[in-house]
Amino acid sequence: MAWRAFPSRSRVRYAFDNLMAHGTPVLIGWLALVCLAIVVPASVVLVLADRDAPPTFSGRMAAVWESVGRTLKIGGEVGPPLYVVMSILLGLVALLFVSALVSLITAGLNERLMALRLGRSVVLEERHTVLLGWSDQVFPVLTELVAANANQRGAAVAVLADKDKVEMDVEIAGRVGETGRTRVICRSGPTTDPAILTRINPGPAKAVLVLPSGGPGGDAHVVKTLLALDAAGPPSGDRVVVAAVRNPRHHLAATLAAGRDGHVLSIDDIVARLLVQTSRQPGLSLVYRELLDFAGDEFYVVPAAALTGRTFGEALGAFATSSVVGLVRADGSTVLNPPSTARVEEGDRLIVITEDDDTATPADTVPPVDEEAIVTALPRTQAPERMLLLGWNRRAPLIIEQLDQYVRAGSRLDVVALGDATTAHEVRAATTDPDHLLVSFHNGDITEQRTLAGLDVPSYDSVMLIGDESAPSEGGTATDDRTLVTLLHLRAVEESARRELAVITELTDDRNRLLAPVRQGADFIVSGRLISLLMTQIAENRHLADVFQELFTAEGSEIHLKPAIDYVPADREVTFATVVESARRRHECAIGYRLRAEASIAPTHGVRVNPDKRTKVRFGAGDCVIVVAEG
Repeated sequence: MAWRAFPSRSRVRYAFDNLMAHGTPVLIGWLALVCLAIVVPASVVLVLADRDAPPTFSGRMAAVWESVGRTLKIGGEVGPPLYVVMSILLGLVALLFVSALVSLITAGLNERLMALRLGRSVVLEERHTVLLGWSDQVFPVLTELVAANANQRGAAVAVLADKDKVEMDVEIAGRVGETGRTRVICRSGPTTDPAILTRINPGPAKAVLVLPSGGPGGDAHVVKTLLALDAAGPPSGDRVVVAAVRNPRHHLAATLAAGRDGHVLSIDDIVARLLVQTSRQPGLSLVYRELLDFAGDEFYVVPAAALTGRTFGEALGAFATSSVVGLVRADGSTVLNPPSTARVEEGDRLIVITEDDDTATPADTVPPVDEEAIVTALPRTQAPERMLLLGWNRRAPLIIEQLDQYVRAGSRLDVVALGDATTAHEVRAATTDPDHLLVSFHNGDITEQRTLAGLDVPSYDSVMLIGDESAPSEGGTATDDRTLVTLLHLRAVEESARRELAVITELTDDRNRLLAPVRQGADFIVSGRLISLLMTQIAENRHLADVFQELFTAEGSEIHLKPAIDYVPADREVTFATVVESARRRHECAIGYRLRAEASIAPTHGVRVNPDKRTKVRFGAGDCVIVVAEG
């Protein structure tokens, strides 16, 4: 194509590109010529327009020279030729040095700004919280840390991830919002490099949280990060390390890498246990949701000096606005729901549920107890159960193993998912005692209405809907999407049968819970948010690791929702202190209640955790008392 075929603007741009390609010397020359082409004519016009300009030609030329010299900062001196040449030389030297100084200052500032943008500067905070890694867990963890630090000055959270710092700042601002008194500091770099870890100063930190990573190598990355943290140097204080792995097989390796002061959560194991517990006790997920976030009442460990020498039973009623559930002995051991006759010894601390660590103070007067309202109920016998498990994923075998520990002999579990002989073999292998829990596998797509229509879903005592990974995704369809579709079919079954189904649903993203087509107060286990809350709670108080370990296992004490009529008469107004005393006589710690009438209308769905013991309440049929008791 001929040169003239191009537009004039394109030719000019092409010529400019060629000029730029010749390097700095040519650019300086062209810049000087352009400056002279503009400055000299402008100076001539300026002198000619001046009424006080010299009348002679030589005088006017001297005035033009002075104007050009002042404009170009080369002096513009007038005199003998040698004098003029030397003044020009000094002006050029001054101009060169000033330009070089400005360039050096500009380059230094740009380098500093670039370093800040890349997140490579060192954090000099102390007693701060460190987050290592980047995943969806970052946002709920930061939200809870901001709530926990709301009454503290100078709180700081340092985040290190292999991600651009500006991107991290923007995402945190969009998902977390205002952080109040808590400063969030982001730094970029791999978390598996000990030298890079020093950027966030992990030694004097009060807590380090290693967030779980997605993908097949996520657990290995967590273990490697823990090893790098140990190689970065020993802590300079009582730092606590909290990490999470997805596969229980990697739990031991991560625990060894975390060290003596580390706590590693097994995500799949915890989620499976909570699914089993909640499936057998509708409403339990609402209680855990209330206890695990920092918005309301949660677990704290507080001094027990004022109760030294008294029994644990007396401590239960000593607080009006806090619920006592256990002891931390002087040697650091944790005892949840100890015998009411156990003595509070010197150096012991109390495990309480309260609004904040400074609200757990003994009341001046013990709240009154209505002795005539205390009911002595006979223990309830557990009957065999019929349960339905919809969907199949890597946690399903763990769910079956946990069910085997909870249900009575003769119980039955039906599993429905798309699968083959391999899936059926996994179902059978997960049952240690087929005579105790009978498990059967049915091949079918749970997102199809005809599959659920042939199951007689209302006949089951409970239904567990887990993230179904048995079917291949279509067009990138996420696991939660299949779960929401199945919930729509279950809602149709519920309306057709005109009865509520006891359904516990597993989701991975908490935002999808708002889209779920279910009644208010339905039970959900959101695995990502749940682990984030647990990690944050343990980071704020290391003793809670033992508390949660006991609550989530079949052995020891757990949280139960039991009929209120087993503690106080129905339709009789009593103080919550009376409920606490009735539970104490059953070797239980009452921590709240749930009113069935408010389950679908109140923001808390009828759940009251840690009510004031002086508060009066009237229970009816279907209401429950929330207790910490042995299974």
